[in-house]
Amino acid sequence: MDQQMTAPISDEFDPPRDAVTGLCGRDAALERLAQWLDDGHQVHALLAGLRRFDAVNLAYGSAAGDAALAEVALRIKQFAASELDGKWLAARSGGGQFLLLSAEPCSRERWQMASAQLLEILSRPIIGMGATMRLAPRGALLRGLADEDADSMFDRLGETLSRLTINPGRRLQWADGEGIRTGRSAAQLEADLLRALDGDEIEVVYQPQFACADDRLVGAEALARWNHPVLGKIGAGALFAVAERADHVTQLSRHIARLALTGARAWPMDLRLSLNITPNDLAADGFAGDFIALAEEIGFPLWRLTVEVTEQVLLSDVSHAANVLGALAAKGARVALDDFGAGFCNFRYLKLLPLQLLKLDRSMIDGVVSDARDLAVLRAIMAMAGALELKVVAEGIESEAQRGLVAAEGCAVYQGFLRAQPMSAQEFLRFATTD
Repeated sequence: MDQQMTAPISDEFDPPRDAVTGLCGRDAALERLAQWLDDGHQVHALLAGLRRFDAVNLAYGSAAGDAALAEVALRIKQFAASELDGKWLAARSGGGQFLLLSAEPCSRERWQMASAQLLEILSRPIIGMGATMRLAPRGALLRGLADEDADSMFDRLGETLSRLTINPGRRLQWADGEGIRTGRSAAQLEADLLRALDGDEIEVVYQPQFACADDRLVGAEALARWNHPVLGKIGAGALFAVAERADHVTQLSRHIARLALTGARAWPMDLRLSLNITPNDLAADGFAGDFIALAEEIGFPLWRLTVEVTEQVLLSDVSHAANVLGALAAKGARVALDDFGAGFCNFRYLKLLPLQLLKLDRSMIDGVVSDARDLAVLRAIMAMAGALELKVVAEGIESEAQRGLVAAEGCAVYQGFLRAQPMSAQEFLRFATTD
């Protein structure tokens, strides 16, 4: 393979971690931000604060408060991993404040949209420790100015968030003093999506996957992106949120499946494609038959396909889901339970579904090198998977230390920015066929 393509895109950045959230702290974030600025990156930042978080500790106790903070950190990491390409960093700034930094090229409108989406996710109820906690996040937005240093950026974020915490009528504010522009309405975005489906704005990129044993390329996961002509690149989460409002999830999902299968058709035959299946897919009458017919029309053999499902997909009717997935498995497709460890981990799914793979959420990998408890959890999962004859895929591998550890513990496959970032179908084909 091309050495330039296989070079790591993230360095060995492993600062001390906060004991409650597993995130790095403000000082480490400041250091990383300064490095990005020195390297000439255009940096965007969000400082999110949980308004009156002290009341949570008073009402439910410090243990529940810590659980809420850990859940907030997990939601931020999951959002960033799914929505942001390239370099990003999540950190706990102190108390109930969290930082999200991105060095991804991004329009002002896109960063505002992403930040609003993240605050909406953080405002959803958190259930745990015998309580249902509802948080009230506020966010200060910033787009780094030319020749601005990291300390100045952090100061502007902090000042803006301080003003927001005493203004209950506003959730987001730009640190440069400009108000939040309304931008495109929900109705406009829904109309934009319909045009995107008919045009060439929806793109599928491929995240390479490698064998843990020998670093051999074994396939890739298909990821959807919307190249919006005004807002710029929009990730899969926001894309499907717009589709949900417009009642076009099934149409969008089929469009993405067609693009993904077509793009992977010319790959070497030993490489597999992983494709996510949505709740709407599994609920639709005749989905399995329609999908099989689509794959046959395109000429992509199902024995080269892995379908990935999350617990969210399974919550409504696990028996129906098992039947649909069984029909795909009967044609040769493998089935993977995605984001394992991020949700409720209902072990009933392991018994009822025709699974061949468990895909560990990146939150299960983040601390395995430095935290003995995280490593113990990983070993317990590996033992269970071995007893059930399931292979394990590790997601979010960003350092050689993580890769070496998951390989030593028995993971079969890994993916992450250590070896390669998501790439187009043409780039992946070159990547896969270059010695």
